[in-house]
Amino acid sequence: MSRPIGIFDSGYGGLTVFRSIAERLPQYDYLYLGDNARAPYGSRSFDTVHQYTLECVEWFFSMGCPLVILACNTASAKALRTIQQRDLPLLAPANRVLGVIRPTAEVVGNYTQSRHVGVLGTRGTVGSDSYRIEINHFFPDVQVHQHACPMWVPLIENGEYQSQGADFFVKKDLDTLLTAAPEIDTILLACTHYPLLLSKIRKYLPAGIRVVAQGDIVATSLAGYLVRHPEMDSILTKGGNTSYFTTDDPADFDLHGSAFRGAAVRSQHVALNGK
Repeated sequence: MSRPIGIFDSGYGGLTVFRSIAERLPQYDYLYLGDNARAPYGSRSFDTVHQYTLECVEWFFSMGCPLVILACNTASAKALRTIQQRDLPLLAPANRVLGVIRPTAEVVGNYTQSRHVGVLGTRGTVGSDSYRIEINHFFPDVQVHQHACPMWVPLIENGEYQSQGADFFVKKDLDTLLTAAPEIDTILLACTHYPLLLSKIRKYLPAGIRVVAQGDIVATSLAGYLVRHPEMDSILTKGGNTSYFTTDDPADFDLHGSAFRGAAVRSQHVALNGK
C-alpha cells in the first residue's frame, strides 16, 4: 500500500513549496491537493479555514498519507494548532500534520542584521499574528512588521503576475511597509504564492534588503524532521511518484499549476463532502 506525504494548499501556491521539497527529497511518494474550488482562504474566518482544512486533511488520511504538510500560510495560521491539538488525537493519533510558519520562524532571525523583519502575507495570515508570535519566541530581539497584500493572490491566480497592474500593487505595498518601518533589512514572503512576484518585488526594493521565500526552508525542515522521526520515515513509501488533485477544474489547475511547480502538472478532480 502506498503511503505518500500529503502536500496541501488552498490553491496553487503550495506548489512553490512542493517544488523545493521534491528537489530535496525526490525519493518519497507525494500527493498534492489544491482546494481551488474554495480558494482563496486568506479572507475567510478562522472557523471556515479550520473546517475546510480539516476536510482536506481527512481526505489525505483516507488516501493513506500518514504525514501531511500544510503548505499554506493561512491554513497553518488559522487551522494547524486546532487540528494538531484537538482533531488529530481523535482522527488518527499516529499521523502528523505540520505547517510552514514554525520552520520559517525558527530561522528567519538569522537573516537580519538590523533586527527588523518585514512580513508580507494575506489578511488572514497577518490578522492571526502568528508570525510575530512565533518569530519572537525564537528571536525575542527581532521587531516584526507585518503588512497584508490582499491583491497579490488574485493577481497571481488570474495569471496577471507579469502585468503592469501587478507592478502597481507590488510597489504600493512595499512602499507602505518600508515607509512604516524603514529599518527593515529582511522581508519574508509569508504566502506561498508570492515567489511568482519575486522579480517585481526585487525591482521595487532598495538595495541591501533580503527577500526570503519559504520553499527551501520548509524542505530543509522536513528533511530534518524525517531524520529525527525514523518511525515516520520508515512507513513512508519511496517510489518517487507524485499525484496531483484539485477540487476544481483539472485543466485549469494544470495550466496555472505548471508555472508554480516549474514543471508540467497533470491533476485529477476530487470531490470533498460530495461537492
